[in-house]
Amino acid sequence: MELKKLKTNFLGKNCIHYKEIDSTQNEIWRLIENKATPSGTVVYADIQTNGKGTHGRIWHTDEANNIAFSFFIEMNCNIKKLEGITLKIAEIIIEIFETKYGIKLDIKEPNDIVYKGKKLGGILTETKVIGEIVKYLAVGIGINTSKEKFSDDIKDCATSIKKEFDVDIVIENFIAEFCNRFENKIMNVQCRHISREN
Repeated sequence: MELKKLKTNFLGKNCIHYKEIDSTQNEIWRLIENKATPSGTVVYADIQTNGKGTHGRIWHTDEANNIAFSFFIEMNCNIKKLEGITLKIAEIIIEIFETKYGIKLDIKEPNDIVYKGKKLGGILTETKVIGEIVKYLAVGIGINTSKEKFSDDIKDCATSIKKEFDVDIVIENFIAEFCNRFENKIMNVQCRHISREN
């Protein structure tokens, strides 16, 4: 799968799409373990049957046309260089929605995207660390873009872009734009010690 609007040097150049998968984040860690794919690989899915949220929670992606993707970067980077990275990722997401779609969202620190107090999305940041050196960074992002059905336990605290703004998001374009901005704003500034070799 090729992300047509991609302008990066490495992030998203290798992109894997699944119609259905247990979790894009689980798949990223499987790829890392098997050394089966290059640094910067993006995995995204239409449906996740067991999506991962923070603190062991499940992120529900049980309808198509919602954003559910993960990526990994191979690094040799002191963990201190990645302080605040989840918030910076959230800021990129907020920026994309405002500049590309005219939608103003908020961040509930450290990792939630919200609108009027209701959760629209979340970020899961995981690392493999040896000593104080980060060897792998794996990031999962889930955003309710078209979701209409919310289970009883979250229906009062969750919402979607479609429900609130009646705007349709092209998933591949959003992912490409995210990769462009992440590589430019974070990888080129915050953590220079990255392995860019396949």
